[in-house]
Amino acid sequence: MPLINLKCNEKIPERGKHIYIHDPAEPVIPACNINTIPGDMTERGCAFAGARGVIGGPIADIIAMVHAPVGCAWYTWGTRRHLSDLYPWAAPGRLTNTSFNRRYCVVTDMQEKDVVFGGVKKLKQCCLEAVRLFPEAKGVIIFTTCTTGLIGDDVQAVAREVEKETGLPVFTAESPGCSGVSQSKGHHDFNIQFYRQVRALRERRPELKMPETEKTPYDICLIGEYNMDWDLKVIKPLFEKIGVRIVAVFTGNERIHNLLKMPDVKLNVVHCQRSAEYIAEMEKDGYDIPFIRCSLFGVEQTARALREVAAFFGLEERAEKVIAEETARTEKSLAFYRSRLAGKRVAIYVGGPRVWHWIKLMEELGMEVVAGACTFAHEDDYEKINARHKGGMLVIDAPNEFEIEEMLMEYKPDLFLSGLKEKYLGRKMGIPTVNSHSYEKGPYAGFAGLINFARDIYQGIYAPVWRFQNGLPSGEAADERKEGKAACQ
Repeated sequence: MPLINLKCNEKIPERGKHIYIHDPAEPVIPACNINTIPGDMTERGCAFAGARGVIGGPIADIIAMVHAPVGCAWYTWGTRRHLSDLYPWAAPGRLTNTSFNRRYCVVTDMQEKDVVFGGVKKLKQCCLEAVRLFPEAKGVIIFTTCTTGLIGDDVQAVAREVEKETGLPVFTAESPGCSGVSQSKGHHDFNIQFYRQVRALRERRPELKMPETEKTPYDICLIGEYNMDWDLKVIKPLFEKIGVRIVAVFTGNERIHNLLKMPDVKLNVVHCQRSAEYIAEMEKDGYDIPFIRCSLFGVEQTARALREVAAFFGLEERAEKVIAEETARTEKSLAFYRSRLAGKRVAIYVGGPRVWHWIKLMEELGMEVVAGACTFAHEDDYEKINARHKGGMLVIDAPNEFEIEEMLMEYKPDLFLSGLKEKYLGRKMGIPTVNSHSYEKGPYAGFAGLINFARDIYQGIYAPVWRFQNGLPSGEAADERKEGKAACQ
């Protein structure tokens, strides 16, 4: 039976339902998206982290008002690198000069007396004060946490009052940390609530819709793209070259006035299929907007995405031209990295979809994925992992630190694609790591992004420091670095 358990789980044998070795002849789906077992020191985040940190946080020009004690707001600040004032490639004057995502941390600072007597008065005061302090803000999103969710503050009533007094669109994202088993619940909550509120706002204020004169037959919305270390810098030009226009990005570095135009597009293109496919499904039901699932990592997957979008609009010839140009432009560098990375073993630990996104990408570089772990994956994520991997891969759902350590010790990967915390464990064990959460030196998406990813992987594996621990012959790593530098010039 492919389901197994690890030695470290002697006291929590229930974890055996969450761990398996993939066998294509006998594929299984582990227990997933369920409550953490008592005693299991999970690596998961909370539902609030999913709503505020992943989905709502990257919106660039809104005030993210966290209605909570100060600790919850502090957790959300400075945790991801999608901070910027402007898209560096945007047309002059298209965007404002202010970006709130990760620049400011705004919180109501709930105290004990507020919990006892209610915090709605304080919330309204804080929202009005924040709008006064930041007149350049184009909207507000109020996020609740465990504290304010449990006392039952009517944040929607406050939102309507603030919207009436300021004229700004004010949204709510009610996803207290205690409301779900992981941050995935926050993704779901934000998608549903944002869709419903955008629909209601457009009905109250029709002027927020895209005018018919501005629409084109080739308008799309890119959903589930969060602009990690400027992924959009390489993604947007690809779609523009094949002749389609990205009206809105949900939600990486996007402006709120663009997000209000999401129901006006012809097609939704869904990248992260765990955090944001919900809103694509609702727009399909509510506005009859079809959607396409895609992966924008690696040459093969990016090319397939462009072909599918182009086929929807009848732009196949332009897509093939762009794919041919981009492939030719990247091939020389990729050939060098493939020659150095072929046969290397990889372990991947991410939130969810990037395990299956990156299995094919690692194959493009000649590398083998021997183990993978997901913090908040659902059944369909494991179905995609099983469909993409040839077999023999260890897969762990919602791992704890001891399982990650045993995974690394038993499978001995040459590289660990890790999160922000786990990289230190890998490095202490002498295993090179690359930050797969917010990247080392991105972007990593698209054709050009694959070169950056391969470069960081190569530099991680062949860094001279490992010869002191792993016994590489003196100078071998230095020689590799010289060759790599020459190949990239």
